[in-house]
Amino acid sequence: MSLSSAHEWAPPGVDPERPSVARVHDALLGGMENFASDRSVARRLKDAVPEVVNLVWCNRAFVGRVVDFLVREAGVRQVIDLGAGLPTVENTHEVAQFADPRCRVVYVDIDPMVEPHARAILNGNPNADAVTADARDVYTVLGHPSVTRLIDLTQPTAILAIGLLHLFSDQEDPHGLIKRYMAALAPGSYLAASNFMSSPSPKAKALEALLQATMGTGHFRRRADIAAYFDGLTLVEPGVVHFPEWRPDERLPGPLAPWEELLLGGVARKP
Repeated sequence: MSLSSAHEWAPPGVDPERPSVARVHDALLGGMENFASDRSVARRLKDAVPEVVNLVWCNRAFVGRVVDFLVREAGVRQVIDLGAGLPTVENTHEVAQFADPRCRVVYVDIDPMVEPHARAILNGNPNADAVTADARDVYTVLGHPSVTRLIDLTQPTAILAIGLLHLFSDQEDPHGLIKRYMAALAPGSYLAASNFMSSPSPKAKALEALLQATMGTGHFRRRADIAAYFDGLTLVEPGVVHFPEWRPDERLPGPLAPWEELLLGGVARKP
């Protein structure tokens, strides 16, 4: 164990020497729920792509706009947030329940640090909970007692897979994963999904190489492959676009910056 992490307490099941996506994300946001190994990766990411912090906040803003749309316009009152990460600001349940306090939200993440910290933020909120589970195990996630307590799968439900699918290789079949989730949901349910987009851009190349070198993951995909997540569903306007282009709160001032073109996402309804 390194000197930097020797003094950092870790809960059972957490290896502080091994960086995790959730904790690196937390470190990039300036959070405190991370270890030296996570902060080291965050520094390397910022060195390679200085705008990566802007990218992370752009992701948070996208999630907020998506959830607000799902509740206020689409009428969804149930949300399962896959790969939710550590709690930060404007969390999914906060946005959803601000729009309608009756909304029910379950956070799912494989990192065992997420569940206790999410529950501390929830502070006994009866309509929200957190689950430690692998999002790739669809039936374990949907059959988890916390999910079955809050989510009625016979009613429209939203699946958030934002910032998750680029963690899975093609061999892990993220498209098939999404199909299994959507097959289990009622008509009128929604999918919100995203992925890093492959590009000849030096920033895209640098970020993809560093994510794979440090985290062993980070699979950038072509626009057509990202759009394929929504096959069989009805896309919500403006379709599959770069995050700043999806229902922005304000009119975009001009062309996107190179870092704003790294992520592509959309929202679609199950007929």
